Amino acid sequence: MPRFAKMLSEGMANRGHQVKIISPKPFFFNLPVSGTWRKWLSYIDQYIIFPYNIIKKLRAINGESLFVFSDQALGPWVPLVANHPHVIHCHDFLAQRSALNEIPENPSSWTGKQYQAYIRRGYQKGVNFISVSEKTKIDLHRFLKTPPIRSAVVYNGLNQSFKPGDCTVIRKLLGEQLELGLNSGYLLHVGGNLWYKNRLGVLEIYNALRLNYGTGLPLLMIGSEPTSELVEAANSAQFKSDIHWLTNKDDKIVKMAYAGATAFLFPSLAEGFGWPIAEAMASGCPVITTNEAPMTEVAGNAGFLIARRPIENGQAKVWAIESAGVVNSILQLSEAERKQVINDGITNAYRFNTEQSLNSFEAIYSDILQSHRK
Repeated sequence: MPRFAKMLSEGMANRGHQVKIISPKPFFFNLPVSGTWRKWLSYIDQYIIFPYNIIKKLRAINGESLFVFSDQALGPWVPLVANHPHVIHCHDFLAQRSALNEIPENPSSWTGKQYQAYIRRGYQKGVNFISVSEKTKIDLHRFLKTPPIRSAVVYNGLNQSFKPGDCTVIRKLLGEQLELGLNSGYLLHVGGNLWYKNRLGVLEIYNALRLNYGTGLPLLMIGSEPTSELVEAANSAQFKSDIHWLTNKDDKIVKMAYAGATAFLFPSLAEGFGWPIAEAMASGCPVITTNEAPMTEVAGNAGFLIARRPIENGQAKVWAIESAGVVNSILQLSEAERKQVINDGITNAYRFNTEQSLNSFEAIYSDILQSHRK
């Protein structure tokens, strides 16, 4: 969210608006204590000191000011400005859904459920919302007690420049930098260890692909250091020597990896949006992703879709084999067919433009302020 808030603040400032970022400052948190006490002191800073300071500042703020919440998780502070012009950006409701037992893969603790309820009671006081996807908007409306005054969907723009290149050259250069043999191509996944990223499913699909279709392409796993569960799964695979974990890689390496990949595997269980789909397509890489929103929203008609991974291990094995068949269909494309897939992906990725997103945000912000003047 800091990156999103920075994009908003800089974008609005560049359009001539006065912008001020307001967030809790550490005070009690800086006291010389350690362990659990520091956590509780940070709560005092966030939920007691910060609201008090906001209430004081409101006395000097006029009706021409718009309060922009960069995420619905900031819900506890929405009631403070509910009577002032405001808008709440919504990214995903995965934590909210987990707290309501809607996602069996990610059960919440009792305290987690209480905290998410606290957040929900807060943003329910809001009346203007911007969701990052139609899926997020649908979830939002389920959780609101009353229909909002405004509820728009604005896709975020890609916050970096991704573009295709000469695969032969890119694979050679990337292989030299990583000290891997990538000249014949490779499969790619980019993501962290959060439960919904389904990195285990990526390994299962890769293993099924190697066992059933005979491809010799290596797999690059770019992102967080793998968990012990993932390491165990990779080490138990028959083709473990071809699975490569790439952590702490800079943006240049990631962009090269996208542009040189034979195919991008993104079988997420859920997302708020699914940025890597758009990043890969903009880089000229065919994408395999899950046949559920919002992944389908981002992929449009340019992606190859697979089912969501089942929870039951027996069914998951069948899922991996079926998904591997979809991956293999990409590997079997003719040169002309692959070129068409790449062009379709690049065209689809044009939808996610930062300037267009900021223009839409600005129009909505202005409309909220204009309505508040009436």
